[in-house]
Amino acid sequence: MHNIAHFDLSSWLIVVAALSVIVLIDLFVHLRTKKEPTFRSASLQMLLFVSLAIAFTVFIAKEYGADGPELAKQFFAGYVTELSLSVDNLFVFMVILSNFKVPRRLQSEALLIGIVIALVLRGIFIAVGAAAIETFSWVFYVFGAFLIYTAWGLIKDAITPEVEDDAPGGKLMEFVRRRFNTVDEFYGSKMMVKVDGRRALTPLALVMVTIGFTDVLFALDSIPAVYGLTSEAFIVVTANAFALLGLRQLYFLLAGLMERLKYLGFGLSFILAWIGAKLVFHAMHSNELPWLNGGHPIEWAPEISTELSLTVIVITLAITVVVSLLSTRRDNR
Repeated sequence: MHNIAHFDLSSWLIVVAALSVIVLIDLFVHLRTKKEPTFRSASLQMLLFVSLAIAFTVFIAKEYGADGPELAKQFFAGYVTELSLSVDNLFVFMVILSNFKVPRRLQSEALLIGIVIALVLRGIFIAVGAAAIETFSWVFYVFGAFLIYTAWGLIKDAITPEVEDDAPGGKLMEFVRRRFNTVDEFYGSKMMVKVDGRRALTPLALVMVTIGFTDVLFALDSIPAVYGLTSEAFIVVTANAFALLGLRQLYFLLAGLMERLKYLGFGLSFILAWIGAKLVFHAMHSNELPWLNGGHPIEWAPEISTELSLTVIVITLAITVVVSLLSTRRDNR
């Protein structure tokens, strides 16, 4: 999993510009309609975003010569991984929207702006991760161990789910309310209003910030997971961006289905453990730690290919979804 291509500045500028245009169009369309997405519209929009991701995969395969096919496989594996891990985020988004009592007509807007905030913050996080990897090869050990630890935590949560008293983002909201003037009522789509001559943040603004920062906490495992599939920061950024672009539509698409995905935690834990092991093996191949094998690479460590990882991820997700739906269907009967 070495760097097989160097994406130049023009690649970054083109992608950032294209993603910005997509986000602005999405925002413009939403602000014009001001309607809660129906199942049909959410399905069509989600299909559009998935099609864009597939088109980008084909573009990478053709644009970057001999390295193109391998980079395309890395991007698509990263995209599928990010999208699957994002489903877990949706449960938390439901809790946040419920905790703030956000009206249904404002939920789409809250998710849209919250996801844009998350996109910017993830970009910063990815840049820090890329700099760390470039400087310290042993960071892969840390990422791998963290993913395996997170996988174990997901299994424990799936077996014995804990009920948390604090809503997601509770500490952040306490900080914001101490530092800024806030109101408890919603004022339509307004994020700031003037009350008694003082400007105050509305609950809608607080929801957007909470969703954005909460998503970054989830990125603590999802971003290292993509780095387990590629060491190209460009691929990590684009995989995250395309997964986040369709997250709002996915929320409304799966709103009535998420509670039926009872075994999702097991599937995601296996994926994270697999990628974590892949990262550790990669770190062993480029080992520079003086106290481990004398600072020399560990040759016997297996090298897991992108093709195998993508196959494992897709099959795991398919089995998880099918078994969950069949099980809940039987329970309902």
